[in-house]
Amino acid sequence: MIESSRDEEFFGRLKFLMALIFLVIAVLIARVAQLQIYDGEYYANLADGNRIRIIPTMAPRGTFFDRNGQLLVTNRPGFAVSLLPLTEPISPEVIQRVSKLLDVPIEEIQRRIDIHYSFDPIRIKQDVTPDIVTIIEEQKNDYRGVVIEVQPIRNYILHQEGAHTFGYVSEISDAELETKKDQGYKSGDIVGKFGLERVYDKEIRGENGGEQVEVDVAGKPVQILGKKEPKPGYDLILTIDRDLQVAAENAVDEILKEIDAHAAAAVVLNPQNGEVLAMVSRPAFDPNLFAHGISTKDWNAINTNPYHPMDNKTITGEYPPGSTFKIVTGTAALADGKVTAEEQIYDSGTHWLVPKGNAGGEVLGWLNFHDALAHSDNVYFYELGYRVGVDRLSYYAKMFGLGSETGIDLPYESPGLANWREYKWDVYGDEWYISETMDAAIGQGFNLVTPLQAAMVTGEIAANGKRFKPHVVKQIVTQDGELIRDFPPELVGELQVDPYIIKLVQDGLREVTVTGTAARNFAGFPYPIAGKTGTAENSQGRDHGWFVGYAPFDNPCVSVAVIVENGGFGALSAVPIGRKIMEKAFEIMNKRGPF
Repeated sequence: MIESSRDEEFFGRLKFLMALIFLVIAVLIARVAQLQIYDGEYYANLADGNRIRIIPTMAPRGTFFDRNGQLLVTNRPGFAVSLLPLTEPISPEVIQRVSKLLDVPIEEIQRRIDIHYSFDPIRIKQDVTPDIVTIIEEQKNDYRGVVIEVQPIRNYILHQEGAHTFGYVSEISDAELETKKDQGYKSGDIVGKFGLERVYDKEIRGENGGEQVEVDVAGKPVQILGKKEPKPGYDLILTIDRDLQVAAENAVDEILKEIDAHAAAAVVLNPQNGEVLAMVSRPAFDPNLFAHGISTKDWNAINTNPYHPMDNKTITGEYPPGSTFKIVTGTAALADGKVTAEEQIYDSGTHWLVPKGNAGGEVLGWLNFHDALAHSDNVYFYELGYRVGVDRLSYYAKMFGLGSETGIDLPYESPGLANWREYKWDVYGDEWYISETMDAAIGQGFNLVTPLQAAMVTGEIAANGKRFKPHVVKQIVTQDGELIRDFPPELVGELQVDPYIIKLVQDGLREVTVTGTAARNFAGFPYPIAGKTGTAENSQGRDHGWFVGYAPFDNPCVSVAVIVENGGFGALSAVPIGRKIMEKAFEIMNKRGPF
């Protein structure tokens, strides 16, 4: 009985265990059926996701052309070394090898890996040499996860010439990425940092393409499943004339070397439509250095230069305008009826109210308006400033567009300074004095302009009082020449004075180059031009030299402004540059017609 009871208990347990096993098997079979039949497509897609990767292809940026179709900025093929962790993280050993090969710190490589958030390649170094490409290709097993990308590298054909206008590109920074993620920018993208490259980055950066690649378990590409061609960015047709740009650059460099000066700026524009024909800022830099990642040595050379090569002095430099401002003072006095063109004012060497005189102690005697402007007589214009007063003088300065940005399509433009009384009170808490009005009348004291503004003031007189918004881009087009956007002339201001007043100023500026302070420089010049010299006092060293002018006198299409920092008298520093620019402008016009 006892034996039989034990057998029954044993067989009962065995039956339970078998039932449990059958139940587990049934559950497993059911689960397998669910995975295979109902969820098969889902998990197949996950498997594909583990073996398929999208490798992006960088789009070439748009090309820059000058107004005549000559190349200014383009692209060239180059190689970049990138990390592409397809199936597993990049090993520390590989990171160490890459660091040594490329001379990039391990910490920098690891930082790039840490901030990476997509399957895109992690670019470590741009535009590497062919020997580095060969080493990586021949030693693939030692560089698992390292790939060579063929990508377009920005090529600035003129090197430092036009650098401040064209700008430069470089890899997007972490700070920029934080603000541009929602615009489609990614880590490693090349973006415009300065100049036109920055302002028109969205239009010229293009749309990246890519390849859909199947990889094996080791992460090596097996086959290309699909491909999307990159879409190049739009091209820019500029208002710049390449030949005039090069000539202006050469003129500046030549004169700077002759007089042992180191910094200058020159602007050439068409006063009838605001098109900028040339812009020069010295010292300059080669933007090609940034396109492939600037070295520490090159960056230090730029950054420690006391004359600031990265500053675009044509639009950011603020200088006392010196005697070039007498254009504004003369216009204000004539328009307000404070003087007539025929009235004679006596220059005894110093002003009768405040002991301020001419440079070098000159005494020019009785002068009318044309004589005073031609010979840049300070005492005469002190008197005009005294008669007009600071508030009306400031009013006319603003009418000319001074004291505010011109709106040119370049970044970081400075406004200059025209509200002198308010500025002095806000900054120094001090009252305004008559002597300071006289200083402002001859372009000194708190009076500040940029070279572009100086060219605009001259251009307004040349264009019979009209002021057009300056611009550097003429058109945006596709690679096939299809027009995307046009930039027609934009009238932004007009001098509210009698045309007769403007004609008086024009005639006075003509006399400057015939009998006045620039007559010697333009002796024998075969074309009629108008201009004004200037010397701006500088508390930090030698005075700055100015020249502004326009041509041809009877039908102006070129307005020029030149400043030479620490150049001394304008007639000795800036005017020779202005003459060389004018000579080239007429040479071009004789070949192609007016700008």
